[in-house]
Amino acid sequence: MAHFTFHHRGVSVPSLEDAIEWYDRILGFKLERRFHITAARSHTAMMRKGSLRFELFEVEGAAPLPEDRRNPAADIKTHGNKHLAFRIADLEAFLAEMAEQQAEVALVVRENFGKGCFIRDPAGNLIEFVEEADD
Repeated sequence: MAHFTFHHRGVSVPSLEDAIEWYDRILGFKLERRFHITAARSHTAMMRKGSLRFELFEVEGAAPLPEDRRNPAADIKTHGNKHLAFRIADLEAFLAEMAEQQAEVALVVRENFGKGCFIRDPAGNLIEFVEEADD
């Protein structure tokens, strides 16, 4: 089997400037580079934090995220990509940080099977954070 590693997650956003600021302020991703994709009519930015990247697209005439895609319970009822998840050590500390940063928390899960939360980026895209101790 071919060897591969994770490179990036692509996200369509209504405002590239707002998304660059949000991904930096809320999650600590820094602007790696900006470019234009002529065929897609997209102003694009690659954001990086260590080996992780988000590619942000502001596409002319793009439709907003449908309301059911903004809600984790409704979103899983539609086929396709759902969310990206990151591991955190302490859910309560993370939630306190998100509240301080005024990030929009979509859902908090505190169940026997695990704990975590979903936040929304400025476009409403879901990002999950799962409490899991480092190995």
